[in-house]
Amino acid sequence: RRGDRPPQQQDLQLQVPAKMANPKSVNNVKIVKKKNKKIKRWQSDRFMRVGESWRAPRGIDSRFRRRFKGTGPQVNIGYGSDKRTRHLLPSGFYKFTVSTPKDIELLLMHNRSYCAEIAHNVAKRKRKEILDRAEQLNIRVINGKAGFKEEEQ
Repeated sequence: RRGDRPPQQQDLQLQVPAKMANPKSVNNVKIVKKKNKKIKRWQSDRFMRVGESWRAPRGIDSRFRRRFKGTGPQVNIGYGSDKRTRHLLPSGFYKFTVSTPKDIELLLMHNRSYCAEIAHNVAKRKRKEILDRAEQLNIRVINGKAGFKEEEQ
């Protein structure tokens, strides 16, 4: 239970490391996006019940599915990103989701191209263990401060 330990002892045990690992990225390719504007779902501007997130048109007589003139853009493979920069973060790292301190070990040889992201469902104590291990192995953690209060940092 939470109330068993005095609050001072709790705070001392779960402090975030003062300095986090910050290795330089190997990837320095400029990220170029072909299209910044999101492609909206057909007729999402006409009906409130139709959301803007993309869905493929499936009607048997649909003008949009048959790609008639003036119906607007559709999602297709031509809008894809460059293979070298796909999934690349602006910092130059690729993201790797981590749930346990053991998962950090997988990034040991790849700390200049991959950074760790702690999963959303990891509790405070395990988060602290992951951050400590990442500091030892010089692995960048992009959401390292998440889940800790200001006075604990």
